[in-house]
This record gives sequence, structure tokens and C-alpha cells, in this order.
Amino acid sequence: MSNDPADMVTIDPAVCHGKPCVRGTRILVTTVLDSLASGDTEAEIMAEYPSLTTEGIRGALAYGSWLARQEVHRLEPSGR
Repeated sequence: MSNDPADMVTIDPAVCHGKPCVRGTRILVTTVLDSLASGDTEAEIMAEYPSLTTEGIRGALAYGSWLARQEVHRLEPSGR
């Protein structure tokens, strides 16, 4: 395994319908990212999901960052 944190993410059609999960768990990357976005700390997330590690959280972040660089979508103004 490389030192790339995104290697902590797997996509397997037989696990969670092929949605990206933290390696060795059934925890969706989106679950981790949503928790971080809502202000949860790493410790709080790991308390909620005991099979999750700091490396898994960082892998989810790295995967999200990589994914955000893959396509650029123009966001429409929210009407403010």
C-alpha cells in the first residue's frame, strides 16, 4: 500500500452498492465528510464509528479533495 491517504478508500460493487467507503469498513466517505462539515471532530466521529481510524478519516478527506478536482461545475447564485 502506498502512503497516499486516498488509498484508504475502496469502491466495491458488493459493499454499500459500490459507493466509496473507508477501507475495511462499511462507512461511507460521505458519512465522514458530512460529519466533518457539520463540525464534528475526529474524536467524535471515531466515537460514533469505532471501526474508523484517523487514517480512515484523512483518507476520506483526501478522496473528497481528489474528487473535487476532477470536474468543475458552475454553481448558480443562491439568490442572496
